[in-house]
Amino acid sequence: MRGNYKDEHVFALTQALELYDIYQERIVACNRRMEGLRLLLSHRRAKPAADLPKPRTKTKQVSAPSFDVRGILYRLLAVNLTQIHGIGVSLALKLVAECATDLRSWPSAKNFTSLLFLAPGNKISDGKLLSYRTRQSSGRATALLRLAATTLGRSDTALGVFYRHLSVRVGKAKAATATARKIADLFYNTL
Repeated sequence: MRGNYKDEHVFALTQALELYDIYQERIVACNRRMEGLRLLLSHRRAKPAADLPKPRTKTKQVSAPSFDVRGILYRLLAVNLTQIHGIGVSLALKLVAECATDLRSWPSAKNFTSLLFLAPGNKISDGKLLSYRTRQSSGRATALLRLAATTLGRSDTALGVFYRHLSVRVGKAKAATATARKIADLFYNTL
């Protein structure tokens, strides 16, 4: 190769390439470990009654794991979370990791969404509503659901129409929170 390459730039690129290779090896090792844990979990659970339905979308996400996450989650939960609009393979895996598979700790979807800070905190004094703001949250599950809601805003689904309609009336932030709450309700009721 001919060119005007400075030694410090070549060194930095060499370091970056070596780090990239190391991270790729770590990702493969992590995927192998998760596959082993999947085998351990699949022996403890009963098989679902029906076969796994076909995916709604054919596109593969860039950051998706290399093994069949849909099949694993379906065998583990006996429901297909990816049939909920806005929840893809990676998001379903992350939500199950954050919220667990057994949601019986929360008696209703209202309690579950309140835990995620997606429900308004009504301040009432003497029967009069003083404030109804939704509290700030730094939870990962809440951030994931809000991101899914924003992504749904560009889709042609009922939740996408709900998001766009609400974003015109009250703003994008409140619309994302309201749509995220609907997705959380669907997630809770599905599990």
